[in-house]
Amino acid sequence: SDHPLIVHIGSIEYLEKWARDIPEYAWTLAKTFWPGPMTLILKRSQIAKDFVTGKQKTIGLRVPNNKVALSLLDSFHEMKGNGLAAPSANLFSRVSPTSPLDVEFSIGNRLSNTRDFILDGGNSAIGIESTIINCTNIVPKILRTGKITYSEIQKICKVEMDVNETNIRFSGSFKKHYSPKAKILLDVLPLEGDGYIGKYTKQIGVKTPILLQPINTEELARGLYHAFITADKLELKRIVISTQGFKGPLMEAILDRISKAKYDN
Repeated sequence: SDHPLIVHIGSIEYLEKWARDIPEYAWTLAKTFWPGPMTLILKRSQIAKDFVTGKQKTIGLRVPNNKVALSLLDSFHEMKGNGLAAPSANLFSRVSPTSPLDVEFSIGNRLSNTRDFILDGGNSAIGIESTIINCTNIVPKILRTGKITYSEIQKICKVEMDVNETNIRFSGSFKKHYSPKAKILLDVLPLEGDGYIGKYTKQIGVKTPILLQPINTEELARGLYHAFITADKLELKRIVISTQGFKGPLMEAILDRISKAKYDN
């Protein structure tokens, strides 16, 4: 009940409905990266209530880059709705589904056959969650890494980034999150029956299920959560992830998700 949700809006024009005292750099970020995988944390307006913000004085906002999601939001705005407060379609701390079938596997048994629907917007284009940026201070601060990187934000804002600690709670901030049931190991030789995620498979036996064999970092991000859910479907006990050969700014975000997925498991 004290965990904040992200409010999804159809366009930048709804920003001031939910937020106040918006700094100029936040407007610049929104105009540059929305619709897209970026969430802005801002001082909340009067319509942002405690059950959305987790009783904080801040609100997380984003415009998704998905035609079905935007169509849904546009229709809601036409009905005088201001936005949709929503989490990922997963049980708390578990893996975020990135396809309609993975949503069905993750929470389908909790949906009503007559009242609940899975709205099919296709598979996730990026795979991991949005970059979250604290915009409540003079300069921005990245709270959760994602597709939009530190260097891109700094280049657009033309200011030094905040490096100070913050007590703002935000989505994905727990030590354990995005977690499959299987135990996750990094950069070790897989044993028979382990699920495998990585590029190199020469030393892998025929009884090692290959969950994901991406050719680059973007494919690793896009397929990571689907691979985790596949491991749960197969009731695997362990997942071995090889990080060899994956580089670039997006890798920081991927390692963040892996570290939370493997925390205490």
